[in-house]
Amino acid sequence: MAMPLASKLKTAVANWPYWLVSVMAAVSAFGAYTSMYAFRKAFAAGTYPGQQYFHVDYKVWLVIAQIIGYTLSKFYGIRFIAEVKGAKRGLIILMLVGIAWLALLGFALVPAPYNIIFLFINGFPLGLIWGLVFGYLEGRRSTEFMAAVLSISLIFGSGFVKTIGQTLIHVYHISEYNMPFFTGALFALPLVLFVFMLELMPPQTPQDKLLRAERAPMNAQERKYFIIRFLPGIILTLIIYVLLTIMRDVRDNFEVEIWNSLGIKDRGIYTKIDTQISIIVLVAMSLLILVRKNLRAFSIIHLFIIGGCVLVGASTLLFSLKMIGPVTWMTCAGLGLYLGYVPYNAIFFERMIATFHYKSNVGFVMYVADSMGYLGSVSVLLVKEFARPNISWGEFFKEGVLIVAVVGGLCGILSLIYFLQSARRQPTVPEGSVDLKFSTV
Repeated sequence: MAMPLASKLKTAVANWPYWLVSVMAAVSAFGAYTSMYAFRKAFAAGTYPGQQYFHVDYKVWLVIAQIIGYTLSKFYGIRFIAEVKGAKRGLIILMLVGIAWLALLGFALVPAPYNIIFLFINGFPLGLIWGLVFGYLEGRRSTEFMAAVLSISLIFGSGFVKTIGQTLIHVYHISEYNMPFFTGALFALPLVLFVFMLELMPPQTPQDKLLRAERAPMNAQERKYFIIRFLPGIILTLIIYVLLTIMRDVRDNFEVEIWNSLGIKDRGIYTKIDTQISIIVLVAMSLLILVRKNLRAFSIIHLFIIGGCVLVGASTLLFSLKMIGPVTWMTCAGLGLYLGYVPYNAIFFERMIATFHYKSNVGFVMYVADSMGYLGSVSVLLVKEFARPNISWGEFFKEGVLIVAVVGGLCGILSLIYFLQSARRQPTVPEGSVDLKFSTV
């Protein structure tokens, strides 16, 4: 009975108004990815004090183990996400999250430090979830709106999950080791529900394909040509994205320690600040749906990224000069990081593909960027722990975001110039006509 019912529901959804399908998809994607965060980031709510191995804090080993798994997953995902077919996407999501949940059970049952390996096992399957979820949304007239809502889970989900984790520890007295597994348990059924709702999404309409280019799996030769065609822009993009990923990851994994170093120990601060940032980023990203011309939208996205870098730098300088307080600084620095980071995860590559009319998919190029970003993240963590072990996470974060402001802002300007010039050199193709695929290589 389940299959006929699912088929009937999918047929019914296909007949809904386009805007209603978009809202359903956006909410479902947000819910699915927020639920995934419960399996990925809950452990970061713990501090695991007084434990060091090889002069490195136990929590840092946990973060490094998970990021290594996540990084390897991104490299694997370059091929996997580029070639994956949509038919089994929902089942794959549930299977991967299930593996990650079992790893959290191993983390709870096996004593430290031997349970570190389970964070590695946890990270690998979860690294594939973003590409699978985004695959439901890309290449549509309303992708900006849907992707903006999805991307808010990157901000809201992390703070929300850490608040739940801290509540389980301090209110319900669940140990830091058991807490991640129980946090995942709270989100297991919501995950299944939201993935089922995503499975009801109808395929691209003919108008979607005309306006945004057809989205299709890519073989090895097609992926190679894509990289060669846009190599200078991709290099600049990777530099910015690696820097943003590193500092966003530091903020995400060590937010409790950063706030503690600033003298603020309010358990609700994570959700409060991240909710404010989420709303601002959501509004900014969603408004791009009003910009029909892909090149113009692509340029505006660059301005968001450059503006985010400027905001990070300006707020950090003001905080260093004691002209603003720590809460204002963390809010502005977080907003700046996510104004730069979220477009790459949501709409940067979407509008890039649409601008140049390449028959391809966002997942491939997104995973190229992600693999480099998380490789940089784990490398910086190792350098911090072995080369500068005495610097606080708050000070480390402050120094890092200043680098993001200068280097990221400069690379963002150069990237904008490159893509504008590249678009002018490309043969004129009316937006909404056929894709060029490889004719511009």
